[in-house]
Amino acid sequence: MRLPCLSGLVKKTLTLAAKIKHWREEMDHSPACKDKKKKTIDQSMLLCCKLYISESRNHAALDAIERAARLDPESVIVNKFEDRAYNRVRYTIVSYVMHDSTGSAIYSPLQQTVMAMAEAAFGAINLEQHSGAHPRLGVVDDIVFHPLARASLDEAAWLAKAVAVDIGNRFQVPVYLYAAAHPTGKALDTIRRELGYYRPNFMGSQWAGWTMPEILHEKPDEGPTSICPARGISMIGARPWVALYNIPILSTDVAATRRIARMVSARGGGLPTVQTLGLVHGEDSTEIACMLLEPNQIGGDRVQNHVEMLAAQEGLDVEKGYFTDHSPDMIIEKYMKLTSEDRN
Repeated sequence: MRLPCLSGLVKKTLTLAAKIKHWREEMDHSPACKDKKKKTIDQSMLLCCKLYISESRNHAALDAIERAARLDPESVIVNKFEDRAYNRVRYTIVSYVMHDSTGSAIYSPLQQTVMAMAEAAFGAINLEQHSGAHPRLGVVDDIVFHPLARASLDEAAWLAKAVAVDIGNRFQVPVYLYAAAHPTGKALDTIRRELGYYRPNFMGSQWAGWTMPEILHEKPDEGPTSICPARGISMIGARPWVALYNIPILSTDVAATRRIARMVSARGGGLPTVQTLGLVHGEDSTEIACMLLEPNQIGGDRVQNHVEMLAAQEGLDVEKGYFTDHSPDMIIEKYMKLTSEDRN
């Protein structure tokens, strides 16, 4: 059943499954497109989408989202990371991008796959009933596209902007573009600060329901300026590869964890190109969630060492951190393997 605030959507719109079927039938009858598609895949012109959804405890909702992802086998979920304490899931999805005769991107199966997953998420999740230890502003909280192999950042930005138009228009959800998808390259963390993303609204360390005004003061790039609290806001961007690295702190002292997180971050005068959040993680620990904007320059080991040094000064023990996703090379390898198995 659709949420009440989805009832105003245009009902004559073709379903996503029908759109995908229609496109694939056109492809089957177009030798030029088939040749171009084959050439594109052979050249590994791949885009990766990381889709963050505010839910990990409702298995029926996740099942519906994953069924939607399987509508088109040419988009592949290569990884899934879910965290019950944060009540958040991230899907890593990969597919190819096609070009016209001038070399401009014209189609990627990712567009319809992401829309199908978003539709399933909006139909199964109500943000007003959601709670977790990780900040969020929407059911479909963040969608970021990365170029892989020979694909370019411009192609990732093209797809991000196309999906933003679809999300804003079809679901009437305000969308803010960031990084390469934004006209001036505005940073994700800047937009989030303007919207109050980092401020807990429950028990000092949790995010629950919707407590923000329902009219936005900052005009979104797509969609309405009014918010349906059941769906919230979406951020959509494109950027070079970013690594996410989480470090468990064996303490419930979230204030100390936040102090360490700030001192590690570039914003707090710590490591350049590192963004951090100090968060409660379960009943007996906290965690520093790190975004490594240039992981080839400053990687997980360097961040780990810096956190361990600062934690020792606070008298806290630290566990070995972990990446929440595969490396780009591993993602490409897994995509190629899965698509090869599907063809066979």
